[in-house]
Amino acid sequence: MISVLRSIIKNQRGQAMVEMALILPVLILMIFGTVEFGRIYASYLMVNNAAREGARFAAVGATDAQITTLIMQRSSALDETQMTVTITPPDGSRVRAQGVQVDVVYPVRVYAPVISNIIGDPYLVSAQVIMRVE
Repeated sequence: MISVLRSIIKNQRGQAMVEMALILPVLILMIFGTVEFGRIYASYLMVNNAAREGARFAAVGATDAQITTLIMQRSSALDETQMTVTITPPDGSRVRAQGVQVDVVYPVRVYAPVISNIIGDPYLVSAQVIMRVE
């Protein structure tokens, strides 16, 4: 009787190990995906807010250099050398009551190997804001 119980317990331990081996990769992928999503979303929020502040600064008459400097300051947690800022029209040709457009693009490096194959590495985060010149 005791030997039968021992064989049943051993079989259940082996079954639990097999189930864990099947589920663990999916669980790890979900955890890495959540972490990468959080990093990308945080970068998107910084880029979007910086573009919005840059467009507002452009709408009140700032130069392109001042706008770019402000955008770099507002997104100081990101790598400034990787960020691309485009302002149209240039500061000499802005007309009152017409729009000024600020585009900010930032590549976010994806560290999780499987996730980078799915969404691409680097993942480009971009924001485009248009405001009327005052």
